[in-house]
Amino acid sequence: MSYSNRVRKYDSGHQKRKKRQRIEELTQSQKGAMERFIIKEPQVFSPNNQADDNATAQEIPIDRNDGETETGNIIEQAPGSVDDPSFHVHLDSSHAANVDATSFQPDIFDPRYWDSLNPKQVDILAEKGPKRDLSVQKGPKNIYSRRFSALFYTRILSNGEEYDGDWLVYSKELDRVFCFSCKVFTKGNRKGHERLREHETSADHILSMTNWYELRNRLQKDQTINQAVQRQLAKEKEHWRKVLFRIVAIVRFLAKHNLAFRGHNSKLYEDSNGNFLGLIEMLAEFDPVIQEYVRRITNDETQVHYLGPLVQNELIHLLGSSIKSEIIKKVKQAKYFSVILDCTPDASHQEQMSLIIRYVDSSSCPVRIEESFIGFLEVNDTTGQGLFDVLKQALNDLGLDIDNVRGQGYDNGSNMKGKHRGLQKKLLDINPRAFYSACGCHSLNLTLCDMAKSCGKAKDFFGIIQRIYTTFANSTKKWNILKDNIEGLTLKPVSATRWESRVESVKAIRFQCANIQEALLQVSDSDNDPLTSSEAKSLATNELGEFEFILALVIWYDILYHVNLVSKDLQSKDMLIDDAIEKVQGLLSFFNQYRETGFSNALEAAKEVALDIDIGTTFRKKRQIKRKRHFDENPDDTNAATQSEEESFRINYFIPIVDQAISSLTRRFEQYQGYQKIFGFLFTSDALQSLDNKSLKSCCDHLEAALKRDEQSDIDANDLYMELKFLQDFIPQGNMGPIEILNFLKQHQYFPNAIIAYRVLLTIPVTVASAERSFSKLKLLKSYLRSTMTQERLNALAIIALECGMLEKIDYEYIIEDFISKNTKRMALFK
Repeated sequence: MSYSNRVRKYDSGHQKRKKRQRIEELTQSQKGAMERFIIKEPQVFSPNNQADDNATAQEIPIDRNDGETETGNIIEQAPGSVDDPSFHVHLDSSHAANVDATSFQPDIFDPRYWDSLNPKQVDILAEKGPKRDLSVQKGPKNIYSRRFSALFYTRILSNGEEYDGDWLVYSKELDRVFCFSCKVFTKGNRKGHERLREHETSADHILSMTNWYELRNRLQKDQTINQAVQRQLAKEKEHWRKVLFRIVAIVRFLAKHNLAFRGHNSKLYEDSNGNFLGLIEMLAEFDPVIQEYVRRITNDETQVHYLGPLVQNELIHLLGSSIKSEIIKKVKQAKYFSVILDCTPDASHQEQMSLIIRYVDSSSCPVRIEESFIGFLEVNDTTGQGLFDVLKQALNDLGLDIDNVRGQGYDNGSNMKGKHRGLQKKLLDINPRAFYSACGCHSLNLTLCDMAKSCGKAKDFFGIIQRIYTTFANSTKKWNILKDNIEGLTLKPVSATRWESRVESVKAIRFQCANIQEALLQVSDSDNDPLTSSEAKSLATNELGEFEFILALVIWYDILYHVNLVSKDLQSKDMLIDDAIEKVQGLLSFFNQYRETGFSNALEAAKEVALDIDIGTTFRKKRQIKRKRHFDENPDDTNAATQSEEESFRINYFIPIVDQAISSLTRRFEQYQGYQKIFGFLFTSDALQSLDNKSLKSCCDHLEAALKRDEQSDIDANDLYMELKFLQDFIPQGNMGPIEILNFLKQHQYFPNAIIAYRVLLTIPVTVASAERSFSKLKLLKSYLRSTMTQERLNALAIIALECGMLEKIDYEYIIEDFISKNTKRMALFK
């Protein structure tokens, strides 16, 4: 016989016994499981039926002055009762399971579960009493046309006073009434079908009520039979509240500083267990509360620990929701708000749209302009219609009326700023009062892009700047040569999207030209790669060694410096549209003046730099091209005086750059001129006081028309005219801006239309810088290692990190109470 035929193909006796034992254990564990999900139909008792052995009286009609004949079962066994879940659930050695999510938690205030209460839950019920569903006034009728009525809760005494029977509870799930005291504080499975008045005066009921009230008084006075046990329970509850307080503090700290929570494992005192458990371990070294808490966990003395990932997510969500609720509360109080949007892909290649809401916080003193982060919205359709649908749904979920939007700020993308199918047009179609404002910083950056493309030499200039940076950044050896030769300023790469990259990259070369040239020559001499050596030598001699490049360096730095000053100012959260208009007009004035005098000043500065690097201060002479004269040309035309190299540089390089700057600024910020026509008379107190009555009335009518939709307007032009006319003489002396004027008006509440007008003016956004800042947090939170983070967790962490000021005002006790109320077992542990 072969070996394969000798192999046994059936289980041994021991294996069969083990298999049978496992089946029996599984069957026993599932015993009664279906009863948890089944509610038995209420039984109807005939008046002729005799009470069972345990009943004390027959069921007879009830009279509670309701006008209807109604009955109710006073004490009834709740069907489908759930087995009492153990207070402590066994944990494995990892101490990382989330205990709260492991089993079904019954509501101890539900009469259906009063047959399966443990002593601790009975104490909670005795102290807090039953809970009634006051929304139920009448129950459904049974086959005898009898039903429950909320009038059963009270009884009219002989003197006309109402007496509330707090022991009576109605279960709408079972359509039965229960006597709370008899159900909870009477031993045995007693059923009753009595009249309410008979039951209320029965000896058993009075005894159960006495037991309930005595236990409640003892619990309130800490005078239970076993006072030591009660004191120990109170001490235990206080311990757990202190533990939870510290856990919330750790979650808040990690979320505020954009730190990861979990590591590769979830065990205390093991490597790579994450920042959350690491902070628990650190606190255990100094804090006696956490020290005792960790001791119980490590010694398997407790199965409840609240260190699992689900609890972390729940606490993060509670903190984030609290901050968002406060923000939405303030936005609704302000009524008018603006939306600021911008999009970027995250680490998982999902397009994320940042939603920022700008509003006037009138509750603060003085009045402040806030730009608050609401969350990241997942976007799958990046067209104007797709973005609008996402925005509309988000505002609806937040409970914000889209008709109260008074401003919208986006970047200069065609899907957002498009005049026909862009997002701003979609919103204007349903709300014409949502004034659109393109981002000022993006517009300035695009102006620089237009200038850099205005002529061929301008395009080459930034290419040379990038080549110088790349030469040193390719290796650490060459970068060390650069650091040995320069002091302070470091070379920066050129970026087409970063607003300050150009000025920083030009600045480092502008003020360290001689040092960088020396570093390039050292790289050329020391590098063995012929391509790198040739590139470095070419940059040192042909680029930095040419006077034209030095002059271009000076010109570009002067331009970029002044543009960057305006860009920095526009990025402020409280930047106003009137200040933005003033800044842009100032920049236009600079370019107009620079066009006349800037070239000569730049030429003198370039000569000083040329002397430092020991190069000539003359322009490279180009061979003059002689054109053949045709027979019909005037001989004087061919002998006309040619331009000098200096004049040619000014006309062909300097003038096109400056003219392009003036043209782009005028075109890209022309929308601001429209806002100046609408709100210009409100920009300053001097502008308001300079108007005569006719001009003031015209401005008020124009503003009413701009803030009008159909027949509804935010202001009344006639009332606004009368208020501003009085305000012209009433306002203090000295030029005041819109915020100062609004703060003044808030002290005098008899200018309602003027207050509304200034609130709308201050709501209009200037830039999307706040949305750009939120992208910085997005890169920190949803990194390569955390690319699978859920959207809910991402938004909660982002709002905690971005709204730190609001986070500081959140009360820990509020978070703890909210966390406890989510689960019945927690209430038994903490209450």
